Amino acid sequence: MPFAIYPAFFFTVVLLVTTAYFLLGGLPLLVLKHDIPLDARFIRSFFNLYYKAAFWASLGAAISFGLWGRMVLALGATALAGVAVLLRRQLVPAMQQLGSEIEANAEGAIQRFRKVHGTALLVNLGQLALVVWGTVQLSRPA
Repeated sequence: MPFAIYPAFFFTVVLLVTTAYFLLGGLPLLVLKHDIPLDARFIRSFFNLYYKAAFWASLGAAISFGLWGRMVLALGATALAGVAVLLRRQLVPAMQQLGSEIEANAEGAIQRFRKVHGTALLVNLGQLALVVWGTVQLSRPA
């Protein structure tokens, strides 16, 4: 059994825990009224932290799976890292802009912020499903 199996399992667990934690933690934040700037800042910071954690866990998993010889899983983890970077670059600035609009009492800003928040959670749910699927694939021979 190659040594790379241990970091692969470690990073897979980190990715599972991180993704599940932020999904379960982000869901209750949808009940906030989002009518004060602190709400938008907190949620933006919450997702910013998640995307950083997901990137590093995915990158570690990709490298570990690659060293282990599980190229499909390595490519999948690489894709997750890329999605984390893309979402961080797209959604976090959008949340910041919408937070500014909420602060300026722009009409519809709260609804648009909730939509971005909900979309981020749906993507997170999809990522969690992919990570669970990948984990199940680990039980199959290479």
